[in-house]
Amino acid sequence: MSPTSPRHLIFGTGAIGQATMEALHARGESVRMVNRSGHAPVPEGVEVVGGDASDPAFTTAVADGAHVVYQTLNPPYDQWARLFPALQAGVLAAAQAHGARLVSMENVYMYGRPHGRPLTEDRTHDAHTRKGLLRSRMSLALLEAHAAGRVEVTIGRASDYFGPRGGAQSNLGDRVFRAVLTGRAATVLGDPDQPHTYTFIPDIGEGLAVLGEHPEAPGQVWHLPNDPATRTTRELVDVVHRLAGRPRARVRQVHPLLLRAAAVTNSTVRSLLEMQYQFDEPFIVDSTRILTRLGARATLVEDALGKTLATYLHPTARTTP
Repeated sequence: MSPTSPRHLIFGTGAIGQATMEALHARGESVRMVNRSGHAPVPEGVEVVGGDASDPAFTTAVADGAHVVYQTLNPPYDQWARLFPALQAGVLAAAQAHGARLVSMENVYMYGRPHGRPLTEDRTHDAHTRKGLLRSRMSLALLEAHAAGRVEVTIGRASDYFGPRGGAQSNLGDRVFRAVLTGRAATVLGDPDQPHTYTFIPDIGEGLAVLGEHPEAPGQVWHLPNDPATRTTRELVDVVHRLAGRPRARVRQVHPLLLRAAAVTNSTVRSLLEMQYQFDEPFIVDSTRILTRLGARATLVEDALGKTLATYLHPTARTTP
């Protein structure tokens, strides 16, 4: 390993990649990040390299010297089936070539409907959606590579995320915080009165950093830290109103019929439509294992909402690691 080669390589510079970088940077670790452009808002000393993560020759070259490789890539929602498998294969090839630990960021789509039970890591894959079936195949491929001894793999899974840089992609993002601050009705997807686990983006980054360093992490799936006090989306929006000092306002649900109508001509909305089952009943993602076994911590949801609100009140904080 070259003296200047970073120990940690992160594929992806979006919200999750940035949060992972911040967790590692706070530990004093050396970090290299990879995206298409080679540019991203990072602190001094963090390197950003541009290239195609689906190209194994590129990923293997850029991973030289890395001890831990993090997969935080997230292609456009409506292009998952076309892009995601090749991106994962490229990252896997890089980790395998250098004997690095691979930490892969996933969601919980592979489980399918909760059927009245909290989602835990031992839950059977019972996906009924296209994206859930894809996620299942990709996850099993990583675990099979680990079991075969080709590469050391650990997987972190999170529920719907919110927090700094969550933006319009988050159900608790722009449509909530900007609406609250301007006195408009917050708009959310799904039934706002169902209990729903949301995962704070900095907790995802910290959780992935823990998976990259803990000796017990490899070969297993871990749900990334959540505040166990799960509330409904409406209750969380009410907390945002209180923290902002604004009168409580109406929460507006995007009607399923409107989604279906928009889906006719919009492929992204079509991709969202099949995932609406997550709001049909309580959707609880249990993260007890990582909290008790690996010592990770979850931010209390009110504190997390307050920190997210601060990034809307002071926008420069959203891009400053």
